Amino acid sequence: MENLHSAWSFFLEFFEFFILVLTVFIIFLFIHDKYVQRKHALLINYPVIGRMRYFFEALREPLRQYFADETFYESKDKVDWVYKAAKDKPNYMSFSVHQPFAGSRFIIKHATNVLNEDEVDEDTSVVFGENREIPFVAKTPVIRSAMSDGALSPEAVRAFALAGKNSDLTINTGEGALTSNHLFTFKPNLKNDKFLEVVKSTPLAEIIFKIGDCVFNRKVALKWYRTILLNKKTQNTYIYDTASHVLFRINWDAPLDVFPKEVPQSVPDMIFQMSSGLYGVRDENGAFDEERYKKVISFCRMTEIKIAQGAKQTGGKLAGSKVTADIAYYRGVEEGKDLFSPNRFPFADSLENLLYFVEKLQNLSKKPVGFKIVISDVDSIEELAKAIVQRHKEGKPIPDFITVDSGEGGSATAPLELMESVGLTTNNALYLLDTILKKHQIRDKIKIIASGKILTPDDIAITMCMGADAVGIARGFMMSGGCIRAKMCSGFGSHVCPVGMATQDPKKRASYLVVKEGMEIGNYHKNLIKSLKVILAVMGIKNIKGLDKDKLTFKNHNGEIYFDIDKYFHHKLHI
Repeated sequence: MENLHSAWSFFLEFFEFFILVLTVFIIFLFIHDKYVQRKHALLINYPVIGRMRYFFEALREPLRQYFADETFYESKDKVDWVYKAAKDKPNYMSFSVHQPFAGSRFIIKHATNVLNEDEVDEDTSVVFGENREIPFVAKTPVIRSAMSDGALSPEAVRAFALAGKNSDLTINTGEGALTSNHLFTFKPNLKNDKFLEVVKSTPLAEIIFKIGDCVFNRKVALKWYRTILLNKKTQNTYIYDTASHVLFRINWDAPLDVFPKEVPQSVPDMIFQMSSGLYGVRDENGAFDEERYKKVISFCRMTEIKIAQGAKQTGGKLAGSKVTADIAYYRGVEEGKDLFSPNRFPFADSLENLLYFVEKLQNLSKKPVGFKIVISDVDSIEELAKAIVQRHKEGKPIPDFITVDSGEGGSATAPLELMESVGLTTNNALYLLDTILKKHQIRDKIKIIASGKILTPDDIAITMCMGADAVGIARGFMMSGGCIRAKMCSGFGSHVCPVGMATQDPKKRASYLVVKEGMEIGNYHKNLIKSLKVILAVMGIKNIKGLDKDKLTFKNHNGEIYFDIDKYFHHKLHI
C-alpha cells in the first residue's frame, strides 16, 4: 500500500507540473500569436485556437484515403486490388463491391460461349519495330511507365529492376537516364566486361563486412562496405555483385567497341527515355552525344523520346533536394540545384525535324524508336499523321510507336495549373490517335502505348480494346512497391516520401526493403497478366490481338447505352 501511495503521489506531482508547464506554454503562445507574429491574420484574431485549422489541414490528406470514398480512381476496391495482387493474395470479393462504380463507364462484353482459361494463349507478347534490324519483343503488353532514378530513390529503382527481371516486366527508365540502379540484376564478367569500373575488396573492408553481416544484417554490412571502399557522395552509383563480392558501375569513358553487342540477359527489358534535358546522352556542353547514346542503348531495347507528359508538358522538374551527387553524376548536371528540363525537346522545333531525329536514332541504335505525346485536339494528330504518311511514301523510316499519355502527377512533381488542364483523357486521346492513323492507313505500321490512370486488369482490357497495343502503368506499380499515396513525392519543402520510395532522404531510404518490394512489384505484374487472361476467356478471345472496340459497350451518366463505340465517340468528339 505504501508503494502504491508513493506512486500515486508521484503521479499527482508530475500531473501538476505538466499542467503548469502547459499553462505557461499556452500563455506564451497566446502572446506570440496575438502580439508578436504578423504572418497570419487568423492567429491575431484567434490566438492558439486558430492553430487547429493548420493542424486539421495537415491531417486532411493523409486521413482522406482511410475515411472517405476514393475519388481519383473509380473506387477504393480498385486500389485494394493492387495491394492484394502485390501480396499475391486471393483477389475475390463477397456480396458486392464496397464503393459501386458510378457515372459513365465502359462495359466489357462477355461471349455467349466463353473459353476455359487453358484455351487462352499463354503468349501475350507485343512486337515493336518489326522492320528494325533489332526489333523488341515485349513479353507482356504491360510497361512500367517512365519514372526516373532521382524522382525515385536508388532502392526503389533497384526493386523495379529486380521485378522487371523476375517477372518479364518492361521498365521505362524515365528521363533521368540509365543508371547503375537499373542494372541491379546485372551479372558482370570481370574478365571480359571491359566497360565496367570495378572496385575490389580490401582486408579491412572484408573484416567490417563480416562483422556487419554477423551482428546486424546484410544491408548494414553493405552500407559499411561501401563507406570504406567508395567516395561517400557517389557510392550509390556502384552496384554490389554477390557472386564476385565487388562493386561496379559502367565506365562511360570506355571505348564504344567494348560495350555489349547484345543486351545482357541478366538485366530487365528496358526502354530508354530521352527527354528535353538529354540526360545521360549529352556531352559536357549539354549537346546530344551520339557515341554516349550508342553505349546507353546497348543495355536497352528501344528508345522513347519524351515530347510531353500528361502532367508535365513543360519538361521534367526535380527539386534540388533530390539532385544528389549520384543524380548529378548520372545526368551530368550540378548537384543540389533545382533541375527543370527545357520545355521543348531540342530536336522537335518542327514535325519534320522530330521525325528526322527519330530516323537518326533508329540508324544509330538499329532498334525501335518512338515518342511520347499528349493529345489536345484532332488537328495536331492529323498534321502528325500526314507528315508520317509523307515520309513513308518517300521510303523514309517512320516512328515505330507512339505513346499517348494523360492524367496528372508522377514520381517527381508537376505544376498544378497543368494537372488535368492540358490534354485529353486517355480514352479520348487514344480513340483519336487510333482512328486517324487508321484513316491514313498507317495504323498497322505504328504501335500505340497508352497510359493514364490504368490500375487493374479490366482497365488494361478496355484500353487495349480502345486501340492500344500496350499500356503504361505508373501509380499501380508505385503502390505495389510500397507507395501509400501520401502525395509527398516532390521533394520541395517538407515533401518527403514517408516510405523511402520517392525520395533521396538517406534515413527514409534506409527503410526501403528492396528484395521484398521487388517481389511484390513482380507479383502485381504477374497477377495483372493472369487476370487479363481471365477477362479474355470471358470475352471469348484467345489472344490479346483479338481485343477491339466491338468488344465494348458504353453507358453514360444518364443511363444511355452505346453498343457501337464509334457512334458514341463520333457524337462526343464531333469528328
